[in-house]
Amino acid sequence: MTRLLRLSALCLAAGLVLPPQALAHTAAPSAETRPIALAGAAADAAGVVDAFHAALKAGDTGKAASLMAAGVLVFEAGGAETSKAAYAAEHLPADAAFEATALETILRRSGAAASDSAWIATEGRVQARAGEKVTDRLTTETMILARTAGGWRIVHVHWSSRANPPPR
Repeated sequence: MTRLLRLSALCLAAGLVLPPQALAHTAAPSAETRPIALAGAAADAAGVVDAFHAALKAGDTGKAASLMAAGVLVFEAGGAETSKAAYAAEHLPADAAFEATALETILRRSGAAASDSAWIATEGRVQARAGEKVTDRLTTETMILARTAGGWRIVHVHWSSRANPPPR
């Protein structure tokens, strides 16, 4: 069985089912959109997600990598890295360099935890400038985490984004 199928089966077995509101799609976040406060183990798992992004923003790629499981599966822009070593070699330095200059805003977050598994889904906006190039994107991020003896570790990341349309 492939790693993704095993991960899906694990999530289902652990009862990590997305609530209907997590599956809803809106055209663009509104000004009224606010992050959802998570409780208990889901809040702890979300804290690891936030620590991962804080490490990237600070350029601390070692700390960011330490929050990932060795066999992490990272999906981004149609590509996949199938281990922490592959992600560290391929995209981690560039992700840290980008986040160091970006303004990121969480627009909405949901998540849940059961037993030793958790999922955190975040919608956001990222704005950055590199020379004359301006980036303004709406983003979605799903992270699945596993509880280990060392705390929560990220086992799967799925990032997606699209251009933020200008106001009409």
